[in-house]
Amino acid sequence: MIVIMKPKSPLNEIMRLKQKIERENNVSVNVIQGKEYCVLGLIGDTTGVDAGKIRADEFVEDVKKVQQPYKLSNRMFHPDDTVVKVGENSIGGGRLAVIAGPCSVESEEQIVGIAKDVKRSGAKFLRGGAFKPRTSPYSFQGLKERGLELLKIARKETGLPIVTEIMSTDLIDKFVEDVDIIQVGARNMQNFDLLRQLGKTKKPILLKRGISATIEELLMSAEYIMSGGNENVILCERGIRTFETYTRNTLDLSAVPVIKKLSHLPVIVDPSHAAGIWWMVEPLAKAAVAVGADGLMIEVHNDPANAKCDGQQSIKPKVFQELMKDINRMEDAMSCRKYNALNV
Repeated sequence: MIVIMKPKSPLNEIMRLKQKIERENNVSVNVIQGKEYCVLGLIGDTTGVDAGKIRADEFVEDVKKVQQPYKLSNRMFHPDDTVVKVGENSIGGGRLAVIAGPCSVESEEQIVGIAKDVKRSGAKFLRGGAFKPRTSPYSFQGLKERGLELLKIARKETGLPIVTEIMSTDLIDKFVEDVDIIQVGARNMQNFDLLRQLGKTKKPILLKRGISATIEELLMSAEYIMSGGNENVILCERGIRTFETYTRNTLDLSAVPVIKKLSHLPVIVDPSHAAGIWWMVEPLAKAAVAVGADGLMIEVHNDPANAKCDGQQSIKPKVFQELMKDINRMEDAMSCRKYNALNV
């Protein structure tokens, strides 16, 4: 349930009503201040809440029931888009954020070299796996703690914030200390114990959609993190499993506008894992920009043929550079169209 306050309602009246609702109904109330309206979001069992009584308050414009099971990630609770800030950079709020780098960290020379290449092309964040979840127990599992140290070296050399995947709860303290954005991979999207623990941190969390997860299930996983107090959640569409076998997964681009309608959280797209084929990354990345994604996550490797992980879906730095030029032109064109539409 949400309570929409009248425009320009005094703060003391908003807090009075908040405390009254909490006291009389045994629920918690989140105050969300938007550009035009202030919204009170009721969290908990609202079946016994008397909406008519609340609606009678002179400072209340309307009371609405939220039908979806996710609350904190729901756009009704938070009408304005969330912008997740990471140092001087951000994800959401207008400009496209590009995260780029190799699937896994292999050496200092490799990660620092790629970091410099992607930054030169316009990437704002560096990705790289230190701990790698692999389908086969015999595949390369990452350099683990050494990989984290190499990512920190690359950050120091380039200034790029680092994004890397966490595997278990016992790594949280180290990740909170060393990592700028903690990635929860598709396999862990419903690792609820991990999500709860990450909710106790304030670190930005990049939550990837599971290969068989619905959009509602993705938003419910985000709810686990947010219910712990961490509102810095970024959603990632990375392809879902279908009957098609040509590509690694099927990229669900329709998820982007759907999520942006249902939720205020920023949503990015990972075309590399979606297709699993390097030459498809460029057209899928452009398509993601066209449907309104807030960012892209792209695998870039200086020697894909000899990569220890997912070389077949990684593009070379030169290809990434050309892709970024095209994406920048697309962004400029789309911005012009928005401006012209507002001034017709």
